[in-house]
Amino acid sequence: MKKIKLTIVSALILSMTYSCSDEIDNLEPFTSVNPIDFLQGTTEFQTAVDGMYNQLFGYYSAPGSALQGIPDILSDNAILVTTGRRSNEAYFDYEYTAATGGAINLYFSQAYNAINISNIVVSQIDRLEASETRDNILGQALAGRAWAHFDLARIYGPIPTQSSDAINALGVSYIKVEDGDVNFEEPAPIFPERESIGSNYEEILEDLITASTLISESNSEGRLTRNGVFALLSRVYLYLGQYQNAIDAANEVTTALATQDDLENIYIDASNDGIVIELSVNTAGPEANFNNVGVIYSQGSIEAGEITNTISEYAVDFEFLNSISDDDARKNVIQFDSANGDAEHNGIRKFLGEAGQVNGRLDIKVMRAAEVLLNKAEAEFELGLEGSALTTLDLLRAQRYTPFTPGTETGQALEDAIQFERRVELAFEGHRFFDLKRRGEAIQRSSFGDLRDGSGTPAETQTIPSGDFRFQFPIPIAEINANPNYTQNTGY
Repeated sequence: MKKIKLTIVSALILSMTYSCSDEIDNLEPFTSVNPIDFLQGTTEFQTAVDGMYNQLFGYYSAPGSALQGIPDILSDNAILVTTGRRSNEAYFDYEYTAATGGAINLYFSQAYNAINISNIVVSQIDRLEASETRDNILGQALAGRAWAHFDLARIYGPIPTQSSDAINALGVSYIKVEDGDVNFEEPAPIFPERESIGSNYEEILEDLITASTLISESNSEGRLTRNGVFALLSRVYLYLGQYQNAIDAANEVTTALATQDDLENIYIDASNDGIVIELSVNTAGPEANFNNVGVIYSQGSIEAGEITNTISEYAVDFEFLNSISDDDARKNVIQFDSANGDAEHNGIRKFLGEAGQVNGRLDIKVMRAAEVLLNKAEAEFELGLEGSALTTLDLLRAQRYTPFTPGTETGQALEDAIQFERRVELAFEGHRFFDLKRRGEAIQRSSFGDLRDGSGTPAETQTIPSGDFRFQFPIPIAEINANPNYTQNTGY
């Protein structure tokens, strides 16, 4: 078991200053506090958990490095707009190193901040009397701890299904404490070693399964629920290649699929239909004012339903866009006609922002019922249950195409259909890079350029072969320098 880091106290304090709690917002700034002095009742414990969500919100939405955007920039979905600021070009061109900074540092530090906060709650939870509220708080903390570790493992280590030896490769340190297992009076730094991917996933599953027995079926906006925990389990099991478990977890999720009519409203925060897990900009506190998830793709605004004053940083890849049928309701949700001066582009419509807002201020759609359904369809196909997989896939397609014709695919054609629908449905929501990575596939970009008609400047880096070392991010150089026990990833 790993002992908690010294940074646990400061992480909690930072999170509390951005909490949605009026009581905490009104506190005078301070530099240190013993969490035992603060964690007196259920309100304070939930406030601490909300601080955990705030850290997750930070690395999913941070301008220039959002986990909601970088995985699409790394993939074949997006293309750099040369008339923009050329933000994140090091990631688009696969030229990042351990010293690049940005996303490489942010994901590592803020995920561990979220984990530290979770561990404070877990370590002190026995200060609360037994109740459903106590269970719900503990369930959220355990699920958040698993969620952050899962992100770390898939970013900095291989995914179990990526290759035959991935399960034994280096993952990250799973920082875990139990009740009372923190000394706040004399905290001391620790120097953990990296654990195997297999060990990481065992711990992730243990935390999520325990959380599923504790967490409430409903919680306030932006917080995890029982549906959210089982949705996460469906994703983790899919990444792990435990396909029957992925199906079973998906079957526990009761959130209804968003209909075709719902789609546009979801991406301006006018509807929460079909959303299982979100990180809410309205409950993230002042930090949300500058952490706008859509900035990574473009700057602009939506006024009276019209998109105005946009400057695109990335556009929809021309080949990808033209693979989407005009009968598909998602096409208009994905693309809009944008222009940087005289240069016209296929702008990325998702995450432009709420009505009347600018620069991509929007709730982060971490998991939707559509992904859970696609997780199930893929798992069914992998188990040879092609009839069930087709039926599951058609539940999604029936709500996306007009007119809809039931599918007849089998074999490779069915597998391709599942992956195509996954690519379209989850486009620009932070999935494509990880989906190619976990399936052990190469990244193969089109040779089209960044302009609306496919001309212009194509991607400099066209292909990343399967198994390339760059599918794993480097460990931040600051961590390598500070921790003599931490090993750098191969190739960096």
